[in-house]
Amino acid sequence: MSEVKLAASVRKEFGKGAARRIRREDKVPGVLYGHGSDPVHITLPGHELLMALRTPNVLIALDIEGKNELAIPKAVQRDPLKGFLEHVDLLLVKRGEKVTVEIPVQTEGDLAPGGYLLEHVLNALPVEAEATHIPESVSVSVEGLEAGASVLAKDITLTKGVSLAVEADAVVLQVLAAQAEEPAAEGEGDEAAEA
Repeated sequence: MSEVKLAASVRKEFGKGAARRIRREDKVPGVLYGHGSDPVHITLPGHELLMALRTPNVLIALDIEGKNELAIPKAVQRDPLKGFLEHVDLLLVKRGEKVTVEIPVQTEGDLAPGGYLLEHVLNALPVEAEATHIPESVSVSVEGLEAGASVLAKDITLTKGVSLAVEADAVVLQVLAAQAEEPAAEGEGDEAAEA
């Protein structure tokens, strides 16, 4: 997993007006917390943070006015219409420390012929991994699966040092038979209209 370096500064102003001023400068207000320490309110560069957050569970090396910290994103708030970053919560981590995160589930292959549908019960798989070795995603083969088949969490191969943070029998993917609506028989529609 790659590490992204960002320079941050400690925020002295709080509230809606201060947050708007920060965003006008193409920066993002945030908070850094964890390890029993007091939360630190920070300001991050907007574009660099946006680019870093394109990688799921990215490891961010922060330089906060000369003090270096490692963090992973915990919660990201975006503007619902324009999509720009409004606020970010970062969780402090240490090298070698295990963290619980969700990694995206990607599928490979084609289902068996017959018009089956693949349902993603879990779009992201909860796992526990070392903070500096979090996998970007996990791949699952669905080649030849038919209706009624399912892929459980325990069936997914994880890299060394990564363990499940969900029950082993949790359904991640399942294959459903496509259902077509039956056309209404003649006369049924007339009875419904009379009632």
